[in-house]
Amino acid sequence: MAPLPPITLSPLQERVLRLKKEKNAVLLAHNYQVREIQEVADFVGDSLGLSYQAKATEADWIVFCGVHFMAETAKIVNPAKRVIIPDLDAGCSLADSCPPEKLAAYLDANRAADGRPLYVVSYINCTAGVKALSDVICTSGNAVKIVGNVPADREILFCPDRNLGEWVHEKTGRPMRYWDGNCYLHVEFTHASLTKIREAHPGAPIVAHPECTRPVRLLADEVCSTEKMVHYCRDNPSPVFIIATESGMLERLRRELPGKTFVPAPTDLCACADCRFMKQITLEKLAASLETGGPEVSVDPETAWKALPSLERMLEWSR
Repeated sequence: MAPLPPITLSPLQERVLRLKKEKNAVLLAHNYQVREIQEVADFVGDSLGLSYQAKATEADWIVFCGVHFMAETAKIVNPAKRVIIPDLDAGCSLADSCPPEKLAAYLDANRAADGRPLYVVSYINCTAGVKALSDVICTSGNAVKIVGNVPADREILFCPDRNLGEWVHEKTGRPMRYWDGNCYLHVEFTHASLTKIREAHPGAPIVAHPECTRPVRLLADEVCSTEKMVHYCRDNPSPVFIIATESGMLERLRRELPGKTFVPAPTDLCACADCRFMKQITLEKLAASLETGGPEVSVDPETAWKALPSLERMLEWSR
């Protein structure tokens, strides 16, 4: 891999790096974070990579630049460490679409055809309470592999993203029930909006996230997780790509593959898809978090204890 182009850091970025060292903090940033945060992070990646990094770190503080469920996950696998998120209100519409009490009620009222409990596979974009009710967690990068590891005689309930679940079914042929949740941003991409941008960039492959709807997935040349987008675009000879996911991903692609051009796929509502929750995390809030040691993320100990096996099973099955 060629070295990344040099970065000129701002005074505030320099301050973040200084504070990070002083506090013995590790800074984890999701691919959807703004460029200024990605540039100072110790690790930038997708949910699976971030989960591994959170579990392996020896830092005293884990500062999570992402949304709340991601910081909760880090706390579950590191109960003794301080886990910080720069804005506690950085939530997730997908996680909100599956309240744990509603999932618990559904599982109480519904059984598999053979009378056994449903086998719950939950996308990592869910709350700690949902993870505690799940048999195994998955990410968009490993969902096909995880579902393939579920015993063949178990009936699956896939939570909470219906689009991802349907994509996994298309890949595996495994019949599943689906929780009817979605990411508000990814469902704003449409077949019409992508057809229009393709006309403006003929020959450019469309790379879409599996949280997109089926009409968009059918139009795409590649459907994959954000981490796999980096590999696909690196290995594909095309000089131009249309990227149908949150805008922060284009910052990483442009930084790591500077010789290629990345065009944001528009939605019917805007020319560039920004997650309003991810964008609540700012460099200013990050610096303040490193100064104060907060806001700190907490998870009820009993909930964390119940949620941990589903995350550990994911990490074990992903290796």
